[in-house]
Amino acid sequence: MRCPFCSCEDTQVKDSRPTEDNTAIRRRRICSDCGGRFTTFERVQLRELTVIKKSGRRVLFDRDKLARSVQVAMRKRPVEPDRVERMITGIVRQLESSGDAEINSENIGLLIMEGLRGLDDVAYVRFASVYRNFREAKDFEELLDELSGEEPPGEGGE
Repeated sequence: MRCPFCSCEDTQVKDSRPTEDNTAIRRRRICSDCGGRFTTFERVQLRELTVIKKSGRRVLFDRDKLARSVQVAMRKRPVEPDRVERMITGIVRQLESSGDAEINSENIGLLIMEGLRGLDDVAYVRFASVYRNFREAKDFEELLDELSGEEPPGEGGE
C-alpha cells in the first residue's frame, strides 16, 4: 500500500480489526520511510461494475463516489454514521448481486433515494433536488407532496 504522505510503497500493517458491522477490515499502517500513520479499509468486491452515465459514457463503479454523494445529502443530519454506512453497503451489495455488470446511473440514484428516504427526510429531499435537477420551488413542493403521500421515489410527478 502506497503511503499517502510520501508515496513510498513500503508500508507495514500495525493493527487489523473488523469494522463494527463485519463488512470490512480496518488496517492501521505505518510508512517505513517517513513514519506517517494512516488507516485503510479492505472490503469484499463481488464483481467489477461499470456505470452507464446519462451521456452513454461508461465508467468503473466507485463506492467512494457513492458514499460522498450520500455524505453531502446527510451533512449535519442527526443520523448515526453506522446507519449511513450500512445503507451504502446495502446499495453496493444490491448492485453487485443484481447479475448485471453494467448499471445505469439512474438506477443507482433511485437506490440511493430509496435508502435516504428510510434514513432521513431532509437528506432525501437534498439528494432528490440534485438527482432530479430541480429548477423551481414547485419541484420541491411536488417532492414534498410525494413524500407526505408515501409514493415510491421515481414514480408519479416525473
